[in-house]
Amino acid sequence: MNKPEEIINRMNDLGKQGEPFVFLIDFLGQKPKIFPLKESSGEILWHIPDFSNVVRFQTEPSQKIWNTNPVSFEKYKTGFDQIQQHINNGDTYLLNFTQPTLIETNLSLEEIFHLSSAPYKIYLKNQFVCFSPETFVKIDNGKIYSFPMKGTIDAGIDNAEELILKDTKEVAEHNTIVDLIRNDLSLISENVKVEKFRYLSHIQTNQKNLWQVSSKISGDLPDDFAKKIGDIIFAMLPAGSISGAPKKKTLEIIEKSENYDRGYYTGIFGIFDGKNLDSCVLIRYIENQNGQLIYKSGGGITFMSEAEKEYEEMLKKVYVPIA
Repeated sequence: MNKPEEIINRMNDLGKQGEPFVFLIDFLGQKPKIFPLKESSGEILWHIPDFSNVVRFQTEPSQKIWNTNPVSFEKYKTGFDQIQQHINNGDTYLLNFTQPTLIETNLSLEEIFHLSSAPYKIYLKNQFVCFSPETFVKIDNGKIYSFPMKGTIDAGIDNAEELILKDTKEVAEHNTIVDLIRNDLSLISENVKVEKFRYLSHIQTNQKNLWQVSSKISGDLPDDFAKKIGDIIFAMLPAGSISGAPKKKTLEIIEKSENYDRGYYTGIFGIFDGKNLDSCVLIRYIENQNGQLIYKSGGGITFMSEAEKEYEEMLKKVYVPIA
């Protein structure tokens, strides 16, 4: 197991040398991995905008089986009620609550990786596949950008776009995350600003189509940022959109209320090409646990949340982006 300090130092050294690399960090930052870019294809496959180490898949099986067995609403509500109590006590005001769903499909994790369509796709051999729509941070010519994603609605609902953009709970939740990410970026950059607030992205899935809401935030990095690239990434972890606020106390509550190990789910994957960086949040994620496939999903809880609606949102996110 690589210790976080070792990974941070290694990332800093590679950044200083201008040496490209790939990195994978779990939710709690306890099992980080780093791969030289040219040697990363044995254990891990990835396909992101502008970069890939994937040879085209030769066969294209169809998805014939897709069954889900989520936790019961009663079990979900037990954790939900614990979180609401903490919110009422003032311990947290936004918490990303997730739970596992057992799934059955005729496709392997690697087949799902090749067949799915998403901005970011990652497959860690025999462990997990992720098809994430959410960027964590990008670094381009000395500027750092973050794109927090909060808010999901069924695109088939009448006036879905208007409903999600005007939903009071969703607006408040998104405002909180934008403030949190602005604060995170302020730790490592200057002139932080929101460039685009609450814009919509369309996602096609094997179950239904969705609208998701994001914002764009930017900051200016110091000229020598590359030699501190490991410190920069770890300073912002875990991602605000999949933890909550205030972050430290909220993480303690997550551990107690979820009662399962997120692992690499809601962690980070990224590529440093020697000058610039692109990374994503590991959401929309299926894990292999001793031959059983587990889909992990969730959503943000605030004082305005209703258990039934949050449970339905969690289930709505159990999909694969295969048309």
